[in-house]
Amino acid sequence: VQLQAYGGGLVQAGGSLRLSCAASGRTFSNYVMGWFHQAPGKEREFVAAISRSGGSALFADSVKGRFTISRDNAKSTGHLQMNSLTPEDTGLYYCAAGNLIRRSPEPYNYWGQGTLVTVSS
Repeated sequence: VQLQAYGGGLVQAGGSLRLSCAASGRTFSNYVMGWFHQAPGKEREFVAAISRSGGSALFADSVKGRFTISRDNAKSTGHLQMNSLTPEDTGLYYCAAGNLIRRSPEPYNYWGQGTLVTVSS
């Protein structure tokens, strides 16, 4: 499956952004979808993941209560709604597809190219 993440941009602290991930090539609903964040100079880290049906989700502690994850299997698209953004949320955001909801990147076989989020203080 090919993934295209988009929706990043520049936002002030406290603001919101909605990232999207468009999937193509294979049946989107066959895959768990995850989002990962890579801050400048740091390793990629887990943000959130959602089950194939959208019925369950997993979040990193740092984003609980601020971010929500959703998907529309009919449109082969996933979303990450990010609220109350802080400068620490700055970085590249990658969407990924895999077979298991996990915090580690290993179960995610397919990755998008990343979309840049910049949060100014």
